[in-house]
Parts: sequence; C-alpha cells; structure tokens
Amino acid sequence: MNSNPTIKGRGAQLNTSNRFFELSHEMRDEFLEYCAIEGEEVDTNKTQYLEVFPKTIVNKVSSPDVGMLYSMNMYQGCEHGCVYCYARNTHVFWGYSPGLDFERRILVKKDAPKLLEAHLKKKNWQAYPIVMSGNTDCYQPAEKKLEITRKCLEVFLRYKHPVGIITKNALILRDLDVLKELAKDNLIGVNVSITSLSEDTRRILEPRTATIKKRLETVRILSENGIPVNVMIAPIIPSINSHEILPLAKTVSEQGAVSIGHTIVRLNGAIGKIFTDWINKSMPDRADKVLRQIENCHGGSLNDSRYGTRMRGEGEIAKQINDLVKLAKLKYFKNKAMPKLNRTLHEQYKDGQLKLF
Repeated sequence: MNSNPTIKGRGAQLNTSNRFFELSHEMRDEFLEYCAIEGEEVDTNKTQYLEVFPKTIVNKVSSPDVGMLYSMNMYQGCEHGCVYCYARNTHVFWGYSPGLDFERRILVKKDAPKLLEAHLKKKNWQAYPIVMSGNTDCYQPAEKKLEITRKCLEVFLRYKHPVGIITKNALILRDLDVLKELAKDNLIGVNVSITSLSEDTRRILEPRTATIKKRLETVRILSENGIPVNVMIAPIIPSINSHEILPLAKTVSEQGAVSIGHTIVRLNGAIGKIFTDWINKSMPDRADKVLRQIENCHGGSLNDSRYGTRMRGEGEIAKQINDLVKLAKLKYFKNKAMPKLNRTLHEQYKDGQLKLF
C-alpha cells in the first residue's frame, strides 16, 4: 500500500519553487499565513480564474520541430492536470509554480477574440494556419462557461482564415456548427490527444480530462462531419502506455482519424521533479523502472532540449517505440493524411466580408 497521501483530482502533487524567485528572495503570502494561524483551511483545492490583459494573442513559434509556425492560447495554466505537460514550465513567467499552481491558477484572456481580429486585419499579415492550444488546452473546463475559444473560431470563420486545434476535451463538440462551416472551405484541422485506452491510466495521468470513451466519440463525430482529425498518441511513456501503440492506432483509425502523431515523454525543467514525485506516489511499484527507461531515451537524463532528438528520443527503447509507430501508420493509415489547409480565401475577407473586385 502506498503510504504517501495524494491530492485527489490533480496531476501534480506538490508546488515546486519558481526559479525566478528562489535565488533572489523568499516569497511569503501574509493572508495564507494568517489563515493558518487562525486555524482556517488554507488550501481548498479550488481552481482560481484570473483575468489577464495581453497586448497580442498570436505567437510565432521558433522551435523547428513542433509542427506549427503560429499559435495562440486563450488560457495560461490548465485544469486538466496532465502530470507530464511541458507547458507547466511557462507558468513561472507569470509568477506561479509549475506544480499545483499550473492546475489551480488559470489565467484567462477574455480579449482574445478582439486581439485575434486585429491581427487578421493587419495589411502585412499573410494567411498561415494558427494553432489554438500550442501551450494549454483551449477546451479546458473554463471554456464551458467563458466561450472564448468559440468566439475565436467565429472570428476565423468570418475572415476565412485557416486554424488548427489541439485538445483532449470532448467540449469541442459544442462548437460543431462553427467547425462544419470552417470545414466547407478546408479551413480547419483538429488534433485530438489520446494517450491510452485504459481509463485507470487516464484517470491518474490526466485527471480532469474527458474520458477515453468520450474522446473516441469525439474523433468519430468530427470525422463523420467532414472535419479532418489527427490523433496525437503523446506523450508515449515507457512502461505506462508504450504497449498500447498498435491497439490505439487501430481504434482511432476505426473511428475515422486520418493520421496519428507521437512524441516520447521528456521531463524538462521542473517537470522532472513533479513527475518523479507523482509516479512514486501513484505507481510506486514501477517508478524506478519507468524513470530509468525515460532516461534511456534521452541520453541518460529526464531532460532533453536537443532539436531533432528531443521529441523522438534515442537509444534502444526509443527505437522500439518509433518503429512501432511507423508500423502502425503503415498498417492503419496507409494512403491517408491530414489535408493542407486553405490559405487562399483570407485575403478576400480581410475586412470580415467578401471584397468586391
């Protein structure tokens, strides 16, 4: 039996320090200290939504191996709580921990639709697919109430601009009407993340995401409505979901996905500490084995920032995983591929309506 208590409904089990503060000064919160002294509950495990006001919303992606050139994020932090999430490290730039803070302090950009519209109307902007959720999920729980993602999709539709989506939440089906309109002009591509077919694995690895059944249903419904779907089997974690590559590929192909993608888990920055703490609490019987195998994929380290190898890894275990993915593509996705999105219409709709020539 695991003697370490876990925080139910969360991925990270601790708040790691913020590297920008730990060397300069100690951060103290007088209010929380006062609560503790008075005997009040300091941490209720509730999620806070904090509005922020960025000047721009579209970001140019400089990394050469992530498969996108432009991204936008309506939310910073993500309540889904995926313990392996690479985006955790970005939360320190906002003054928060990449651990529990990343899941419980969600920064909200309500002005995103207006900022997006201003960007698309720029005279020197040439249409290129912008991916929503390059960092955190645009359909995380806050979206159900705030509808920022839906409003952004309506902007993309009005300006006939190509857009990609990455999500692991079935909430995307709420916006099926807008997605279908975008699909008529080949302006939309959806990437659904499915890391396992096991609910037990999903529940501890990605605690606040849609169930596997719901995600498979999402792939099917989107595909049936003419919306191309790529399934991201990512990340693949040795001895946790690496044995599921072929059955997962077969299942999502049967649901209508036209392609799959993958990455091998890497635990950069604070994520190494967060993941190590989590696996020792959640899977103590195999913790050492999993950590050693991840290190085997990245030159003996949990961390890997080398372009060209960081996503696919190296070594014997990584080769086995990559070979299985190649086999899965040949077996279940031969002569299939995500279509290139339409970049030709936007110039005619830069004012939000068809220009007359």
